[in-house]
Amino acid sequence: MMMLGNLVRAVFGVCALLLAALPAQAEWYEASTDHFVIYARDSDRDIIRFAESLERYHSAMAFLTQRKIEKPSPSNRVTIYVVGSERDIQKLMGGDNRFVAGFYIPRAGGSVAFVQEIQNQKGYPHFSTIVLLHEYAHHFLISSSRMPMPRWMNEGAAEFFAATTFNDDGSLYVGQVAQHRSSELAFAEPVPLRELFDPELYEKQKGSGYDAFYGKSWLTYHYLTFSSERAGQLSQYQRNLLEGMAPLAAAETAFGDLDALEKELRSYKNKRLNVAILGADKLSTGSPVQLRRLTEGEAEIMPLRIRSKRGVDEAQAADILTGARAVAARFPDDAAVLAALAEAEYDAGNDAEAIAAADKALALDPRQVNAYVQKGFALFRQAKDADDREAAFAAAMRPFEALNAIEPEHPLPLYYYYRSFAERGIKPPKDVRAALSYAAQLAPFDQQYQIDTGMMIIAEGENARARQFLAPLAADPHGSPAASRAKRLIAMVSDVADGTIVDVSNLPEEDEGAELSGTVN
Repeated sequence: MMMLGNLVRAVFGVCALLLAALPAQAEWYEASTDHFVIYARDSDRDIIRFAESLERYHSAMAFLTQRKIEKPSPSNRVTIYVVGSERDIQKLMGGDNRFVAGFYIPRAGGSVAFVQEIQNQKGYPHFSTIVLLHEYAHHFLISSSRMPMPRWMNEGAAEFFAATTFNDDGSLYVGQVAQHRSSELAFAEPVPLRELFDPELYEKQKGSGYDAFYGKSWLTYHYLTFSSERAGQLSQYQRNLLEGMAPLAAAETAFGDLDALEKELRSYKNKRLNVAILGADKLSTGSPVQLRRLTEGEAEIMPLRIRSKRGVDEAQAADILTGARAVAARFPDDAAVLAALAEAEYDAGNDAEAIAAADKALALDPRQVNAYVQKGFALFRQAKDADDREAAFAAAMRPFEALNAIEPEHPLPLYYYYRSFAERGIKPPKDVRAALSYAAQLAPFDQQYQIDTGMMIIAEGENARARQFLAPLAADPHGSPAASRAKRLIAMVSDVADGTIVDVSNLPEEDEGAELSGTVN
């Protein structure tokens, strides 16, 4: 999928680096489970064990949070690409962040995570595994609750779950000491609770050096989770935020004297901490892992596909397209290769070529999901400048309608059904508005879906509902442009009674940023 490239600088040579980092004799596999799709060049035994461990982790989070997430539509699972070393990860991400060990990008119908080599080690997890567990914790928490989670709580919870040990008997230890944060708590610049709970105060007081924000967030979340004396306070804190209470006031109302809590935390970190021990009987690996060896063509195009899924700028799109065309010329009868070519053509701005490649892929395999998606994207882009826009948008919907027929809960067809009206300036009828709402429900981690739905709710005059709907996005811990937009929308309807329609159609766009979430540094 195309992503604007102002902060995306994946180097052109990463394709070769990815190939060089992987074992010479290993085959590329696809492992499919209820909640994950994993692409890795490793032994089939290690991949299956890795996949089952991730399903147990999901099950443990559901058990401990008492939340249930319905089994996602196949395309709405998290796709994990195992790409090589830490250096490969940093080059794939781009920029100059030398601390990144893995990252996750949430997208409706296409959430992806990029991780290092599979590490099925005993005891405390390898840091590359911790990164993945941290990222998936974000995904799970966003998907399972509409309650706002401010940055400290979101990161603290992710760190809490990420320090999970996988045992040979299928049991898990959850909530262990976050050893990878121990030196931070001991030596980094301390972060007082008031700064932790008040983002504006934190930014004002924050120095230029590395501080203990993540470690303090983990410690606070751990204590409030296990403390019997403070049972229920975290939930009350979130309810306070949902009702519009200022961040620091929400904390003081829920937790009481923050100086007293600070003192308790200082004592707590020096004690032997509690841990949740979950036996295999309490956990599930879901449906059996479906393992498939990739075709020769799929394996050859995989490094290019990884770069496309990361997101590209104009120059990178052109570079990938050259490679994708070469692979497709060698494997003209491989539907997955042709679907990847369609994506590369679309990213390079070649709509007709993208449609042609998608049509070839679908002629070979009518269930090639990415071919429907890329054809739909290309037709939608063409429709914006068509002479007969009504006919063009009707044609643009056909690939999405076909996709909806084979995967009814794929969020993209629902979203583009709404877009087909909005792009023409036509007020969407009731069923179209319901489609957008359902798409946002299926993909709560996709921030554009949340913004569009929030604006639709405001246009219907349901201002109280809009404030509550946008509250989780406004609390996004990574300070995304969409979060800033959500805050502005909430402010515009904060004192407006239901039934009064506020015109937010001309709200300026926020500055664009990277489409990243939850990178661990």
